[in-house]
Amino acid sequence: MNVTLAVKQYVSKMIETSGSGMKVLLMDRETTSVVSVVYSQSEILQREVYLFERIESQNREPMKHLKALCFLRPTKENVELLVQELRKPKYSVYFIFFSNVISKSEIKALAEADEQEVVAEVQEFYGDFIAVNPHLFSLNLTGVCRGRSWEPSMLQRCTQGLTAVLLSLKKCPMIRYQLSSDLSKRLAESVKQIITKEYELFDFRKTEVPPLLLILDRSDDAITPLLNQWTYQAMVHELLGLNNNRIDLSRVPGVNKDLKEVVLSADNDEFYANNLYLNFGEIGTNIKNLMEDFQKKRPKGQQKLESISDMKAFVETYPQFKKMSGTVSKHVTVVGELSRLVSERVLMEVSEVEQELACQGDHGNASQMVRRMLQNPRVSELDAVRLVMLYALRYERHTNTILPALKGELERRGTSEHLKQMVSRVVDFGGKRVRGSDLITANDAVAITKQFFKGLKGVENVYTQHQPLLQDTLDQLIKGRLKDSQFPYLGPSSLRDRPQDIIVFVIGGATYEEALSVYNLNRTSPGVRIVLGGSHIHNTKSFLEEVMAATGQGSERSQGGSRHSNRR
Repeated sequence: MNVTLAVKQYVSKMIETSGSGMKVLLMDRETTSVVSVVYSQSEILQREVYLFERIESQNREPMKHLKALCFLRPTKENVELLVQELRKPKYSVYFIFFSNVISKSEIKALAEADEQEVVAEVQEFYGDFIAVNPHLFSLNLTGVCRGRSWEPSMLQRCTQGLTAVLLSLKKCPMIRYQLSSDLSKRLAESVKQIITKEYELFDFRKTEVPPLLLILDRSDDAITPLLNQWTYQAMVHELLGLNNNRIDLSRVPGVNKDLKEVVLSADNDEFYANNLYLNFGEIGTNIKNLMEDFQKKRPKGQQKLESISDMKAFVETYPQFKKMSGTVSKHVTVVGELSRLVSERVLMEVSEVEQELACQGDHGNASQMVRRMLQNPRVSELDAVRLVMLYALRYERHTNTILPALKGELERRGTSEHLKQMVSRVVDFGGKRVRGSDLITANDAVAITKQFFKGLKGVENVYTQHQPLLQDTLDQLIKGRLKDSQFPYLGPSSLRDRPQDIIVFVIGGATYEEALSVYNLNRTSPGVRIVLGGSHIHNTKSFLEEVMAATGQGSERSQGGSRHSNRR
């Protein structure tokens, strides 16, 4: 099960279906993201796709020498834009691919608009999600619920995204959901309804052990998205923000103009592929090795090109050298900025306290550590509030005066009203009243020897004690111990055998820490393949937007499109 490969194959099939000749790729906002995450522009140019346009763009020039590949979500808006396009076609021929199920009435409307008979093909290719990593997908949605209820358009969008993942992986699963979450049950029922309605699409070859879809709720583990991370991909997202594989580095002091926005893609960047799950210390060592390797390979002085063979050798090696130069510059800049932020915001000290709160049970020591960090002027406003949130979640059962005192420290720091409110909102979102599982007891008795960074040898276990609740849930599932009373099956059937293909979806968003757990479980569990998805991939800032939306006052939320459909 590989979601990246599934989407890449869809794009390849689109290009192959249109045959040879120059092409324009006509997309909407969301399908642009879907394609850009799995294909670089240079890769797609090699397939005779020379122009990229948006369906909603009003100022596109007619280019009758081009074939149009249309890859669109089947929303009412997109269908209407296509109808207008076909009445006055700008290209010679149209190959139309919808990323989800399209209704017969909408197909009829397109056929009626195609008076000039320019449409050569209409198909459904289910790339209706962002393939972040081979085992990780996102729908790029925040603010999916209000209180404990779905936003109706978001329920529809999550259903469509999730059924598209199932169709792209060719899985017709049994479904389990988190009983404590009405959101999980409603999404499970909604997905089941689509599978039943579109039963012909889900008629895949039966396997000995049926695949399993497990639907979870973010509110069951509000601690994981609040923790600082120490693996490369997760750190980049937490400290710099990773949006469809792109990082905005424009605010980095003294950054080269060519590096103001960079792309981190495991498909096209060997260093990133080899390091995205390694910790920060190891990355430091590997950056040093990359630099040394680069120094050895770079041309010495002015290379004399005295013969045809000299010129040929230079031409052959130069692109490789140039690519390596770009890779080195990019990662040195990114790691350098991460290092600067870690130092500036004393994140090692902050992270130690976070891990103490998440994993240890010494209340007196924890409260003293938090208070000490709040009094440190180098601790950022966000990090200070994050520590108080973790304390409030961790020691919610303690009736004491510590929390008001910590809130008082935030007041003295001049913390914004918005962030101060987030402390109680996080408890409303993920406190013991709404949690289905006992998040806070797993590591209470564990005593871990505290070690610190040692040169570039890596982040020692004091910074990586925490394991997300998802890891324990999946471990229990794989061992056949996940309780039906907490995670019931939808429908009368249940799985007797050990599950092999597992798709997990987290309503309210997943995290890169959870993706790391899934990656490790895939490596260490023979015969088991797990794919993780979420309505969003969170860092702390986006998670707090989710909390704000769920607990009342809305923050800006992404409207990923709300009306559409599925097929192949």
